[in-house]
Amino acid sequence: MFTSVLMIEKPLTSEDVEFVTTLHGDEAVSFFVLMQPRGDQADVLLRAIDDVAIGELKEAVREGEEPEGQDAKPLAERALDHSLAALRAAGCEAVGQVVEDHPLDRLKAAVDESSADEVIVLTAPHYVEEFFHRDWASRARHKVGVPVLKLFAHSE
Repeated sequence: MFTSVLMIEKPLTSEDVEFVTTLHGDEAVSFFVLMQPRGDQADVLLRAIDDVAIGELKEAVREGEEPEGQDAKPLAERALDHSLAALRAAGCEAVGQVVEDHPLDRLKAAVDESSADEVIVLTAPHYVEEFFHRDWASRARHKVGVPVLKLFAHSE
């Protein structure tokens, strides 16, 4: 069985589930999902710039309205539960947890705990962070010791 650590920041859409569950053809896949709520990322300005860059002006205006810290945890837990259920409904094994702090340290630990074959970082585009190689995928490549695949999440 192929094991992937999947790092997400919002609930998986049906398109996301189909995409990640078919990456390895007919091989059985298990997922260790880490939910890092977008509201926990400190730099609202970078997120607003990303929104403007992809033409999401309304989202850019609302960036400061997202719940942060402990206020974001209940939403993240629901998003994680939804994502795990969707992966299981697609026939995959799936476990996961909400990451409250030190996401890259937790990612490395998840890779080690699950003996993962790969890491998939599935997020919205973060152009500013990606340009400076400060996004999760770029930083994870130097930390986890397995291949890291960066994918863009679908929008509902």
